[in-house]
Amino acid sequence: MTDNEGAMSVEVRNHILLIGFNRPEKYNGYTPKMAKELLAAITRLDEDVELRCGVIFGHGDHFTAGLDLPKWTAHMEAGEGGTSNPDALDPVALGRGCRKPIVTACHGITFTMGVELALAGDIVIAADNCRFSQLEPTRGIHATDGATIRFVQRSGWGNAMYHLLTADEFDAAEAYRIGLAQEVVPAGTQLERAIEIAEKIAALAPLAVQETKASSRRYIVEGFDAAVAALGPTQKRLLASEDAEEGVQSFVERRKAVFKGR
Repeated sequence: MTDNEGAMSVEVRNHILLIGFNRPEKYNGYTPKMAKELLAAITRLDEDVELRCGVIFGHGDHFTAGLDLPKWTAHMEAGEGGTSNPDALDPVALGRGCRKPIVTACHGITFTMGVELALAGDIVIAADNCRFSQLEPTRGIHATDGATIRFVQRSGWGNAMYHLLTADEFDAAEAYRIGLAQEVVPAGTQLERAIEIAEKIAALAPLAVQETKASSRRYIVEGFDAAVAALGPTQKRLLASEDAEEGVQSFVERRKAVFKGR
């Protein structure tokens, strides 16, 4: 059992960092202590050159019930939420997002901040017992960790408004239909499947993977022209890397490439 404030578990598995909500007796309700630990874990993923992909999941029967509201009231009253510093690493990527890909494995209750964290990541694997809800309006508040923005980006205006404005609860099939989830799998296999995908990503050239994510994010944040303008210079830098040389050599030798991230 974890203490009342909960914790985030962190495990390195080869080139993958596994990050788990670990407060199962409280449905993994998210506390300020857990927020600090999640930030530390995401920072480690971003900065450690040996780590190539992250997987976020929940221990126990649920992903997370979202914010443990009584523990966050003071933060909300102070007007905290979002970020005004674009250079600060931010787990929900409202500031500087993690450069490495993140696969999120959801199961059971996945409410509020849990949905927002999934939206902030790159690939979502949903167990078929998922219960999603962005229910902040039922508590007299609104989402401040990106859902009002990314739900529209990921699912389109109509789908986003349908779920944001009704604050309803929807299942994994609906999450898949609107593009929130990329796969739906039997409950209990979601973490295994997320790790499989992370392993596929980690086997690729790390610098190329990171620049691929950066290019897509550049388009979202800075627009079409900025994304196009960066393509050529970025490709030039990648071609000068050892990994690009290995990619060509492995093609010539008809073998699997072994990338080193440099």
